[in-house]
Amino acid sequence: MSKLQKLKKELNNLANIKQKEVLQRFFKTGPGEYGEGDVFLGIKVPEQRRVAKEFNDLSLDNVQSLLNSKTHDHRMVALFILIDQYNRGDEKDRKTIFDFYLKNTRNINNWDLIDLSAPKIVGDYLINQPRKILYKLARSKDLWKKRIAVLSTFTFIKENQFEDTLKISEILLYDDHDLIHKAVGWMLREVGKRDQVAEEIFLNKYHKTMPRTMLRYAIEKLDESKRKFYMKGD
Repeated sequence: MSKLQKLKKELNNLANIKQKEVLQRFFKTGPGEYGEGDVFLGIKVPEQRRVAKEFNDLSLDNVQSLLNSKTHDHRMVALFILIDQYNRGDEKDRKTIFDFYLKNTRNINNWDLIDLSAPKIVGDYLINQPRKILYKLARSKDLWKKRIAVLSTFTFIKENQFEDTLKISEILLYDDHDLIHKAVGWMLREVGKRDQVAEEIFLNKYHKTMPRTMLRYAIEKLDESKRKFYMKGD
């Protein structure tokens, strides 16, 4: 039995039917929903991380096989393996994994997959690199590429670098998808936790016209009077 077959067998043994049904609903896998066709085994994230650690030397060819899978848990474990390999790799390895990740955006196609991986691979790699690729992703018509773009900036925010987050938030400001509204609002909130003035300059310019969900997420950590001010749109 190959290493890949062993990994899949272990995941199948961890499958939980009740949890699977909950996740299928939570991640909107029905017809016409954003996660349409996604298949879950119902495995909790800590167990997925454990399996990924056990198989963290999996070849990129085998990681590709996991990413090509319709099974959500396969793709998540593949990303945990990539993160581990990225963290252990040298500069050449990290460039290889960064490029590999960007070639697989079609397979990194749900918000949890992105949120747990994009900052740790794309964001980390670009911390000292040109960031044009993020603007290309942000201007894409693809929901998941746009979420990768803004979530990758979480790494920059943690280093008190806010410019790209704010510029990409402007690009995505009037996007029509709720998952982008939430992602942008979340990143603006993270900026505000470190530099409230920077966040409020953005909010003062856009709070009257930005989507309400985005605004609610962005102002969550502000004091009550400021939250009321921005929600009223004065």
